[in-house]
Parts: sequence; structure tokens; C-alpha cells
Amino acid sequence: METKNENKEVVKMPRPDLPFSTLWNLSFGFFGVQIAYALQSANISRIFATLGADPHSLSYFWILPPLMGIIVQPIVGTLSDKTWCRMGRRIPYLFLGALVAVLVMCLLPNAGSFGMAVSTAMIFGLCSLMFLDTSINMAMQPFKMLVGDMVNEHQKTLAYSIQSFLCNAGSLVGYVFPFFFTFIGISNVAAKGVVPDSVIYSFYIGAAILILCVIYTSVKVKEMPPEEYAKYHGLDKPLNEEKVNILRLLLNAPRTFWTVGVVQFFCWAAFMYMWTYTNGAIADTCWHTTDVTSAGYQLAGNWVGVLFAVQAIGSVLWAVVLAMIPNRKFGYALSLILGAAGFCMIPFIHNQYVLFIPYLLIGCAWAAMLAMPFALVTNALEGYGHMGVYLGLFNGTICVPQIVAAALGGLILTTVGSVQANMLFVAGILLVAGTLCTMIVDEKTASD
Repeated sequence: METKNENKEVVKMPRPDLPFSTLWNLSFGFFGVQIAYALQSANISRIFATLGADPHSLSYFWILPPLMGIIVQPIVGTLSDKTWCRMGRRIPYLFLGALVAVLVMCLLPNAGSFGMAVSTAMIFGLCSLMFLDTSINMAMQPFKMLVGDMVNEHQKTLAYSIQSFLCNAGSLVGYVFPFFFTFIGISNVAAKGVVPDSVIYSFYIGAAILILCVIYTSVKVKEMPPEEYAKYHGLDKPLNEEKVNILRLLLNAPRTFWTVGVVQFFCWAAFMYMWTYTNGAIADTCWHTTDVTSAGYQLAGNWVGVLFAVQAIGSVLWAVVLAMIPNRKFGYALSLILGAAGFCMIPFIHNQYVLFIPYLLIGCAWAAMLAMPFALVTNALEGYGHMGVYLGLFNGTICVPQIVAAALGGLILTTVGSVQANMLFVAGILLVAGTLCTMIVDEKTASD
């Protein structure tokens, strides 16, 4: 028997439907934030490999992003639940995170350009990555909270679909930037230990788009004050007057929170290996090189962006199909098994264009990962209050699997013959496990 938040009232005011323009504005800044996230996910392995990182230690550099996420997002959720100022509740954190991200995006790709020794450049890059992911997490989470705060259950699927579309559109832009800049003549090679200009300029332009998009959402969105929030969410007093016991909130979380979290574990571990090893994998299988200073390796790095863009396109297309599948659990499971098939195909493909097929399939899994978990969990949390805290805590189901996967990456890579392409087969197996775990997901809402 689930225990609901003690502040839940029997009667609450129904939230009115919001116009499409408001739903769009709520998530528009996510487009810019996702460009930053896409640039990070597609280029971090490339940047650190260029600086001199060994493939067996490459996954360790990926521990920082989820580690910062698991620290920052619950804090942002807790603080923003209690915040109210002229800018709103969530938007101040969104805006501050974006400002820091812009600064760090101008520093990170230059880690090898300041004449530092390899070890110093690596430390500089790690510190920059830590601040970048902290700020991206700080800017990203408020968008999910805004939907949870302001959108009723009837419109929530549409709101998260809009967010998913903007997320994938931002990913598409971020992923293809290095390829585009190389196409127009910006250098894609550089001296040993230096990141190419095509990557550096991608981060600069991404930073500019990020801040413009966040400013747009900050100006267009007016959040609920605490009293109005309490009225629409069935609470007997505003959240900014209430003390928070995080352990108690976790113990009282609905079963859906935990069952979806189990699925999340396998999904995000799989995608961690995709982000970490795709560059090295396709450089080896399609360009037949493991030399990070070679033109072939850097071309493979550009192609990773194209493949991830294909994945984003596949995700957008599949999201339309997913919305037409009446059984949510079946749609979730089908999406993940298609992604698993895509991952398992990659090590056996040696043509860069044929790789479009598996990455389209991987996009199906990504579409489900973006839409299903938060729709299921936010519906189940109706009436519990503390939406920001809960979503910050739920982010642990994204961060913890990435930390575990990154910590074990070097060991698993050695186990599979030190062939980076084999790590994508491992990712496929993880998604199969995630598919099986969808059977335990509880779809009940707070009203059940």
C-alpha cells in the first residue's frame, strides 16, 4: 500500500488546459540546453582521446557528468521547491546554470590549446567537464519540473512530447556542428594534443544558442506562486513553508518511482557505453585506425555526430509511432528491444552509411527513454507534493547507472578483448535486460 504525502487533500482544484504556445514556451530553452549536452556527449571521448587518454581509462572521464548530476539535481529540486522571486521558482536556477555552461563551453575544447603539459591539460579538461555538467544539469532539470508544476495530467503527455521534440532537435544541431564546420572549410585536424577548430567553434556557437534559448523561456514563462501551486496540487500549505525530509520522501515514493528506476538502470548504462566508445569503435571498424592523431580518427569523430543526429531523427519519428501505441508498457518494451538490436549490429558493420540503420533503431529506445519515465513518474507523483525534490531524486536512476557503467568500463573493455566496438554489443545486452524489466513497471497514478 503506497503512502501519500501527508499534505494531500481530498479535494484539489483542477488545473486548466494550457494553450499550445505556453506548452512550447515551457520547454523551448531545452533546445539550447540539449545542444550543449549533445556537444558534450558526442565529443568528450574525442577530446580526451586527443589530449592523450588511454582507451581503457576513457570511461573514467565519464564518471564526472553523472556524479555531478546526482549531487546537483536533488539540491536544485529541493531549493527550487522553496524558492519564489520575481523570476519564478525554477527559472532562476535554469538561468544561472545556463550562464555557467556558456562560460565553460568556451573553455573546455581549448584544454589542449594553452601550452600546458599533457597531465595539466587533462586536469584542466576534467575540471571544465565537471563545471560544464554541473551547469547543464542545473539548467536541464527545471524544464522537467516546470511541466510537472504547471501542466495537468491530460496534457502532460503532449507537454513531454514537445520537450522530447525540442530535445532531439537540439541534439540534431549539436551533433552535426563539427561535421558542418568541417564541410565549410574549418580545420578538422590539429597538432598532437590539440582539439581541432571544427570542435572548438561548435562549442562556441552552441554556447550562444544556449543562452538565447534560455532567455526566451525566462521571458515568456510565468510560474505559479506557492499558494497557487498548493491550490492546484491539493496541498494544505505552500511548499516554501514546509520542511523537507528527503529520506522520508524516498520511503513514501510511489512504487512506479522505483520500478521505472530499475528499467532506467540498464538503459542509461547502455547509452553510457555508446557515448564513450562509439568514436573508437567506428574509427576502427570503418576507418581502420586507432591512432587518435590520424585524419581518419578525426573524420570518424565527425561521423559520430552524424550518427547521433540520425539517432535523433529516428527518435523524433518513433515518438510519433509511440504515441499511437495504446499499451504504454508494450510501447516501452518494443522501443528498448529495437534499440538493443541496433547496438548489437554495430560491431559487424564496416560501412559508415550502413551504420544509419542501427542508429535509427537506437533512436527508438532513446525516444522511449525521454518520454516514458517522466510521464509515468510525474503522473504517479500527483498529490505527493515536492515535485522538484522527487524529480531531482529520480535523476539518480539516470546518474547511478552511468557512474557504475563508467567505473566498470575499463574492466569490461579488457574482458571483451580491448575492442571498443564490442562494448556496443554489451550495450545491446543491457537494453535487453531493460526490456525484460519493463514487465515489473507499475503504471498506477496517485488517484488509483
